[in-house]
Amino acid sequence: MDSDQPTNTADAEPLLEVENLSKDYGRHRAIDGLTFSIPRGEIVGFLGPNGAGKSTTLRILSGFLAATAGTVRMEGNGDGDRRRHIGFMPENNPLHPDMRVREYLKFRARLKGLDREHSRERVTTVIEQFGLEDVKHRMIGELSKGFRQRVGLADALVHEPDLLILDEPTIGLDPQQIRIVRNFIKDLAGRHTVILSSHILPEVEVTCSRLLIFNEGNIVADDTPRALEARLQGRHRVVVELNADREALEEAWEEMAEVAEYRLEPAEGEYHRCVLTPREGEDIRTRVSALARARGWPLREITRERQTLEEIFMHVTQGEEGLF
Repeated sequence: MDSDQPTNTADAEPLLEVENLSKDYGRHRAIDGLTFSIPRGEIVGFLGPNGAGKSTTLRILSGFLAATAGTVRMEGNGDGDRRRHIGFMPENNPLHPDMRVREYLKFRARLKGLDREHSRERVTTVIEQFGLEDVKHRMIGELSKGFRQRVGLADALVHEPDLLILDEPTIGLDPQQIRIVRNFIKDLAGRHTVILSSHILPEVEVTCSRLLIFNEGNIVADDTPRALEARLQGRHRVVVELNADREALEEAWEEMAEVAEYRLEPAEGEYHRCVLTPREGEDIRTRVSALARARGWPLREITRERQTLEEIFMHVTQGEEGLF
């Protein structure tokens, strides 16, 4: 299941539309004129360094914080009742440790406007959905971190919201618990629209169909993980293993105009591992192969490294021009 790609919902109708959204704290502008839309059924990742504006944006979208300027619209819902159609799981989930799981979820369902009968039905459903049947009569304070996160997800979904907002839902979990929560979230695709904020870049890459990268209160990239990677194709490094003298290799890479940077490392036997960064837009593999044949250098490997999400993140948040 982890290898499945999230559902593509690019052509779906927008559920959430944000226009020129700004928030000031005194003289400090936390977010500055954000504009984006999110279709129904999409899982969108919010990425960005601390202070980039992610949490401020999430709080405004969820209705817990007022914007200084701009608008937030949800399809079919006026601003006055927007919170009834949103499920929000904050980073530090404020669960009641002295309440039992089922009792707590029923309490939360009633607070969110469900009548007695409907709240019982929905609590039974989310307990089953998130694997809480064996702990439904236990005190929340006695549960492991993983089960408390499941209770938080059940709470966020108990009133069947159109939009689910999750702020760092896997923080503090072990790898097995992360896998379980990740699968719960991926199962929501298509049936719910999800905004997921996380600092765990691989987690966002395998869960989300689209990424919004924040930096200094602005959105600096907005696309699918694969599309963001494709925009950096020309900057992919090429890894070459050649049996040649180090000095000869250094001279060759210095003279090759297509190579912007290089790094040499010892490899097995008499080989050297050369990590080559091409100039933008250049595919140097054919040129390198031809050079090896011409010089009589045995060539054991030539591959192009895939740009990782972490590298993409660093490129766009460090403000490199010409990328996006």
